[in-house]
Amino acid sequence: MPEYKSSSQSVFQQIVGYQEALSHQEQLALQGTNFAEQKGKVAGNIAKLHPKRLQLKVIDIIEDTPSTKTLRVAAADGSLLPPFQAGQYINLFVTVDAEGKATDSARPYAISSSSQQRHYYDLTIKRATPGFITHHLLDQVKVGDALTSTGPMGTFYHNPLFPAKELVFLAGGSGIAPARSMILDIADRNLDYTFHLIYLSSFEDDVIFDEELKELDAEYDFLTYHKVISRPGEDFTGLRGRLSEERLRELIGSVDDKMFYLCGPTPFNESCRDHLQAMNVKPRHIRIEANGPPKNPETLDAWPEQLAPAEEVTVTIQGQGSFKARVDEPLLNSMERNGFTAENACRSGECSLCRVKVVKGSVLNPPEAHLRKTDAQYGWTHSCVAFPLEDIEIQL
Repeated sequence: MPEYKSSSQSVFQQIVGYQEALSHQEQLALQGTNFAEQKGKVAGNIAKLHPKRLQLKVIDIIEDTPSTKTLRVAAADGSLLPPFQAGQYINLFVTVDAEGKATDSARPYAISSSSQQRHYYDLTIKRATPGFITHHLLDQVKVGDALTSTGPMGTFYHNPLFPAKELVFLAGGSGIAPARSMILDIADRNLDYTFHLIYLSSFEDDVIFDEELKELDAEYDFLTYHKVISRPGEDFTGLRGRLSEERLRELIGSVDDKMFYLCGPTPFNESCRDHLQAMNVKPRHIRIEANGPPKNPETLDAWPEQLAPAEEVTVTIQGQGSFKARVDEPLLNSMERNGFTAENACRSGECSLCRVKVVKGSVLNPPEAHLRKTDAQYGWTHSCVAFPLEDIEIQL
């Protein structure tokens, strides 16, 4: 036994800082501390870095395009905002008037400002039609208004452990928001990356950050910026049409040793992924930011042929009430319209915070719903991307 202790002490002596820690422990023992002074400090430090809720104030509103504005928000108490990785989002909580009643809801918005800028976050919001949250944020919110959000969340950011130094970002519509954050982050930190941005938009006047991106492209050698317009006017002289394998090869050359980031509407992401896979890009080199539920669930293979998208069913929440819901609207959206809600963040089927249990009836779970194997067995679904196919009963 003594030999074992001697051997253990010998090993510990090789650990850098061990002797200093031992001396500090002895000093604390002499002082008679029971570490009560440390109580809550760890939790407090964690809460500062990863707060569950942020109290924000709108300090500026920037009109980017006819359909898009950027809300610049700061901490309500004037403190620095929590750090984040370029590409992450916050979930913004809002109360809106929906169908004559106050409805609590939330939507995730990527932070489009640099991660090195912690005095404010830029939240770039594009009007969704149909929709009611973006209309409220773009038409009703004004400078000075108070907002509440989660802390920064999400896994859509560049991991420095990835060996690739050449980054290619394919953005569609408001999917440009995390791309802007990544570009500013690389510029602010002088990182050793190249960044090729290919931005697709339907119309010329709806290209968000166009002038700023042109200026950044001219200023920094690491950045290459191309925009592609699918419905251009007669006088437009730039790249037209849609993205194809041929167009990708023309713009970026070889796909070897590159990391690809995709952010846009679900059909855009799927199309880009299919092109890249056909070009033999490995799945681990493709990062996709989920961007909400499918827009037309009736086009999915699992959708019943006889079910019309506008059909209504009854949703019953055990012990709380019932309401009518359209089958082509995500369950969480119809719940919120009728005064019910579930904790949520991504609204894209990934984070699982909005899980509810279906005890009667059936729902359609699209590919976006990243359900665990046991979810189907026990009836759990992600309400943000689930569509009720018949009368259902759920537990919150």
